[in-house]
Amino acid sequence: MNTVLPVAPEYVQHIARYVPGKPTEELARELHLDPATIVKLASNENPRGASPRVLAAIAAAAAEVTRYPDGYGFRLKEALARRLGVDQAQLVLGNGSNDILELATQAFLRPGETTVYSQHAFAVYPLATQARGGRGIEVPARDLGHDLPAMRAAILPDTRVVFVANPNNPTGTFISPPALEAFIDSVPREVLVVLDEAYNEYLEPADRADSVGWIARYPHLAVCRSFSKAYGLAALRIGYGVMHASVADMFNRVRQPFNVNSFAQAAAVAALEDVGYVDESRALNRAGLAQLYSGLAALGVAYVPSHGNFLLVRVGDAQRVNHSLLTQGVIVRPVANYGLPEYLRVSVGLPEENERFLRALEVALAC
Repeated sequence: MNTVLPVAPEYVQHIARYVPGKPTEELARELHLDPATIVKLASNENPRGASPRVLAAIAAAAAEVTRYPDGYGFRLKEALARRLGVDQAQLVLGNGSNDILELATQAFLRPGETTVYSQHAFAVYPLATQARGGRGIEVPARDLGHDLPAMRAAILPDTRVVFVANPNNPTGTFISPPALEAFIDSVPREVLVVLDEAYNEYLEPADRADSVGWIARYPHLAVCRSFSKAYGLAALRIGYGVMHASVADMFNRVRQPFNVNSFAQAAAVAALEDVGYVDESRALNRAGLAQLYSGLAALGVAYVPSHGNFLLVRVGDAQRVNHSLLTQGVIVRPVANYGLPEYLRVSVGLPEENERFLRALEVALAC
């Protein structure tokens, strides 16, 4: 019996699936380890977990579990608009900030048109481009970070979206606000600049760009942020974009109805109110980076100073070192798929988790 299957477009067939960080349970099954002994430093999560205020909000939202979520997201948009000083019409909610990145290409990219992004930048940029039948222009990095003049030069007449990550994942590199604003100003107004600030809350306040404020001057700018990192809501998948109201209207036309669930919306509102939790998380991260810098220096291991909650570590034979770490119950993130085969990305954990990684790395390097 012949089976005829639907034929996907060629550009979809050639997409390499995004591979997330290895879950603790998966490693425990593979190597017969006790899950309680495994340290996961692979996905840039907040090691503190969600704040008590957030957990209470999630529990309260359970009473309405039989109801569809607010498809507009009024309470969360109200809270964001108040915090950011923007109109609700400028906000787009997403199933994680990843959703906002996808919506940018869905709303503005036609098959055959181009996007521009940096080498060693977030893997979703080329994936979102390819899923729409677009063509990605990857610009070689400079010192593992964005080469903004080269990215500007790479923009073509058919370029519709430019992705910029600040700080950048997985390298942890950072673009100063003046350089970033000058770049945005140089981009043609018919090209959407998507500024991915998923790790913005880990920056010291003095280092942060007034990116939301820039939107009034640069209506072709869309700022994308996440509740998955510093706010500790990764499991709930909640992010948002801030942009000119006319651009937000296009995003919302292609956004799925009810794309953000009720638990995520309630948790995000509570997380925004818990300013102290984010401040404490940033301080813990700063101390964790210092701990890792010191430990890696003692081991003679090179790393890239980071502006996020992760660290790019150069270990040489990353595949071998990663395997040794896994056998010791420590999960980090290989980044060969980012063109960095000699590196591992390590999330900043609690002090004891960072120490566990350093001890395991010493063993792995001696093998």
